[in-house]
Amino acid sequence: MEIAEAILKAKKNDQKAFNFLLDTFWNDVYLFQLKRTQNENDAEDITIQTFSKAFDKINTYNDQYKFKTWLITISKNLHVDLIRKQKSSISKVQNNPDHTYLNIADDAPTVEDKLITEQNLANLLRDIKQLKPHYQQVIMLRYFQEMSYKEISNELNEPINNIKVKLLRAKKLLAEIITRPNDF
Repeated sequence: MEIAEAILKAKKNDQKAFNFLLDTFWNDVYLFQLKRTQNENDAEDITIQTFSKAFDKINTYNDQYKFKTWLITISKNLHVDLIRKQKSSISKVQNNPDHTYLNIADDAPTVEDKLITEQNLANLLRDIKQLKPHYQQVIMLRYFQEMSYKEISNELNEPINNIKVKLLRAKKLLAEIITRPNDF
């Protein structure tokens, strides 16, 4: 399959085209992020977010530009957003010209936060049960058993890129379930 053909098919929601594009460009985006973040987990998370966002917005892709460049731009923007978010939780406080102090936001959950988290977890588990079993399985392995993609790949005896795509799809379907209005 050619890249241009895969993009056209992806715009028509062809899952094989999405897989082809993911397989073709995964290393480019991942290595780009690994150089920027110097952290394998962050690079992997941003790469997954990049493909998720790209596949959600595939219809906005302009074929005057290289697809790889478009992906790298999305990836770079996601990384910049992550840095901004991290910087907003730390601010410098200078009371004395000889010393600089950092004021770090307290992220420790309050009692109310813990209660809300428990309620949200119950709702999330209910929503996960609405997914097809193979999507439930990858969500549970990744987020509840905190397995790496490689461990999930070994556990399910599937290629790692299939696991990544399945997880992307599961998260997208779960988001649709969560955001749809209740019928009561």
